[in-house]
Amino acid sequence: MIKLSYDVENYRNDLVDLVEDGDTVIELGCHVGRTTRLIMDRCSVIAVDNSPEAIEAMAKLDVEFIKGDVRLHDVLAEVFSKVQNCDVLAVDLGGGYHPDTVFKVFYIWSSTFKPKHTAIRNRGLLEFFNSADGSGEDYESSMGYLESYHDSGIPPQIKEFALWTPELKK
Repeated sequence: MIKLSYDVENYRNDLVDLVEDGDTVIELGCHVGRTTRLIMDRCSVIAVDNSPEAIEAMAKLDVEFIKGDVRLHDVLAEVFSKVQNCDVLAVDLGGGYHPDTVFKVFYIWSSTFKPKHTAIRNRGLLEFFNSADGSGEDYESSMGYLESYHDSGIPPQIKEFALWTPELKK
């Protein structure tokens, strides 16, 4: 299941609802850990953020923290070296900005880790979703990633991500 929201409280509620005891969660955009604190006692969290404020705040929490830019292959590879899959992927890269970047990050990370569930916080994606009128074509995923690309890796037309996941294939 993929949950999409903009309001941070809705995002946090979605994430709390999706996480089950013992899950492995990859949290992209943890910032200072306000969302992390809501789930960390129930699961194993790998939290990733590039903001300077995150370092000290996340050091106080009992989670695996990686300082890095989630758009970079090295960061993806570092997380992959720790876990090869996750139960829940949480994506909050600022909430209101850059829906194209958020979608690409979701796509690459979810294609790599194949989560059961994903929670995404982004206004642009939610606005697009709520404004779109579908053609009636039946494409729907029940997992936390796009099942139509389950084993195909990165489509060749997304050349800017050519370095992201080929090295991580099993």
